[in-house]
Amino acid sequence: MADRSLFEFVADVLHGATPADLGEVQCTHHRHGIKIWVEGTTKPPREHYEAQVVGRQQVPGASPLAIEVGFHSEHPDEADNETVIATLIRSERSWRKLLGKEPFIGTFLGPAAHWRRVSEIWPDPDMSDPELVFELADRLTEYVTALEPFRGGLRPTGPTKPHRA
Repeated sequence: MADRSLFEFVADVLHGATPADLGEVQCTHHRHGIKIWVEGTTKPPREHYEAQVVGRQQVPGASPLAIEVGFHSEHPDEADNETVIATLIRSERSWRKLLGKEPFIGTFLGPAAHWRRVSEIWPDPDMSDPELVFELADRLTEYVTALEPFRGGLRPTGPTKPHRA
């Protein structure tokens, strides 16, 4: 991967993988993560999809690190984050059919306890595995495809591939 980060490669793959009917995918990335959104803003909104490296202090049992993949609501006001998550909980039965049992609904990993997430943890990934780029892009695309219709008032439009075991 030479001078480019894992998440820069993920960004490249994501642009071609997200269904066009959800809107244009925007993203920003850095060495330890990527944020994705489908709104027309140039900087990430408070509600976005994310994959990021997290340390073992946030994920007991991970040694030395893990990757979190999913959706974040990062409003300054906890009540706003709860409202966002309540909307997703109402549609949980539908999106779980696409995402499976892995996503956890709850508080943010880390010091911002007022933020909320619908995400999963991948403990101890092989960061040198070239397939990790495609696995992360695929899973982020699944999150966007599964959750965005319920966030933006759209409805799922057709069959999507089932979640891998």
